[in-house]
This record gives sequence, C-alpha cells and structure tokens, in this order.
Amino acid sequence: MRYVPDPVTVRVPASSANLGPGYDALGLAVDVHDELTAQVLPTDGLEILVTGEGADDVPRTDEHLVVRAMDAAFALMGVPRPGLRLSCTNVIAHARGMGSSSAAIVGGIVLARALVPDGAELMTDGAAYQLAHDLEGHPDNVAAALFGGLTIAWVDGAAVDVLRLDVDVPLTLMVPPEPVSTAVARGLLPATVPHADAAMTAGRAALLVAALLTSPERLVPATEDRLHQSYRAAAMPESHKLLRRLRVEGVPAVISGAGPTVLSFAHGIADRAPTGWSVLETGVAPRGAHVDRARLLQ
Repeated sequence: MRYVPDPVTVRVPASSANLGPGYDALGLAVDVHDELTAQVLPTDGLEILVTGEGADDVPRTDEHLVVRAMDAAFALMGVPRPGLRLSCTNVIAHARGMGSSSAAIVGGIVLARALVPDGAELMTDGAAYQLAHDLEGHPDNVAAALFGGLTIAWVDGAAVDVLRLDVDVPLTLMVPPEPVSTAVARGLLPATVPHADAAMTAGRAALLVAALLTSPERLVPATEDRLHQSYRAAAMPESHKLLRRLRVEGVPAVISGAGPTVLSFAHGIADRAPTGWSVLETGVAPRGAHVDRARLLQ
C-alpha cells in the first residue's frame, strides 16, 4: 500500500453546539483551529508530539483520540495503518464546550484520508461525517467541524445528515479556567421536560436560524432556551451568572455546547469576563477541517 510521502497538515476548527435552543442539532464552526500534522514512517511505530492545550494530559499511545479516529478511517478505507509521526498543535480548550473532542475526531479522519493517495474516493465527505458521528456519539459538533459555517444536523435511524449554511456573525467566547466534562453536564438533564418548554424552545430554534441568516436584531429572543442550560447551572454557576448578566444587558449569549464556555454573538464585551477567564474575539469559520495546501508547497 502506498501512502503520501510528505508530511500532511490538517486544520480543524473549534465548534459550538446547541447555540441555546438548538440542542443536539445546531452547530457553528468557530474561527479557532487545531493543527494536526502526520508523516508516514518507513517502519512500523507511532510517535506523538503534543503542544498547547491538553499537552500534559492526553496519552501518547494508540488511545490518543486523533490516533483512534485515524485508525477507524484507515479501517473504513480498507488500508492498514502505517508507521506514523503525529504532531498536534492544540489551541481549542479541552472540556470547555468548544468541540475539542470533535476536532480531534474529525481532524484524525481527514488526516488519515489525506495520507492515502485515493483517500477521497475511498471515503466521501458523507462517509467521513457518518464515521465521525459514530465515534463521537452525536452529530452537532462533528458536523460543524467537518463542514464549517452553521450546520443543522440530524439522525435518521442510524444515518446522519446535515444542512450547511453560510453565516457571518461576530463571536466572543469567554472561557473559564476550570473544565466541566460533557458526561457530567449531560447527566444533569432530566428524562422529560414540560411540553410548553419543549414547544417554546422548538420555536426559538427556528427563529435562531432565521436570525443568524437575516435578522441579527432577533438574536436575544432567538437564543432563549428551556431544555438544557438551566438544568446544568449547578455544574457551572459562574458561567450561568455571566450568562444571565449578559442577557439582561441585551447581549445574545448562550452556554457553548455542554459548557462552561459562554458564547456571545457580539464583539466589544471582553471587559464583562470574570477575572482569570480567557476571551476569544473571533467569528465563524467558513471552512471545516481541510488540508493546509500552503504547508504542502513548503
């Protein structure tokens, strides 16, 4: 089996899921990127270098999430995993609701495909999306990380689908120093919610798509949610205190994904962040995970 001989670099964006009312359906690619570089070695083996976020915590073995995703992608394409040197430059904060695990999964899949000369024929974008969903367990973050822009993701039986839309809105992410695991955040959700809350949130999710596309003045009511954010407040009280403050001030703000990062559709509000929090003033990433062609030409 032949592989691409030169190093390949993939850039994959952060993502924010839910966006308030769009629980497990809406995702937004954020213009903050991890970079993954892999080179096939002449002999078997695995070398992993990690810098940036999570460098002190992630394994340097087959259990590394990028490697697990690459293994799954190689298996889907019907090729063995070669000896690899993998370098991960992580910018996306871990366990903060910014899609770090989805970025690792999607980045690993796209990276493995790029290392195989006919990888795009062996695994389409649709197949890559399905594989990413199967590894992650839900479609919202992986859809945004793979396709960029605003994504509406859903599952039909076992198959996933997605509608991607172009949006251009300002984003400010306020990132607390302490993480909250997705499992903990999901564990706080009730098995059922009142019908009135479900109906209200469905209407706001529809309004949110329209607001992001054509009516940004509607973003404050459009981001209201009664399905998940209030139930998770106990796990991230400072985030919810900030969320309430911003919304009272008329800033369209939500908990990003499972939290605890607070995402606002606005710029110029960095001074509202609590002491010790990081602030990222950015926008929507129009591209999902992609091979950095400039690196290939160096």
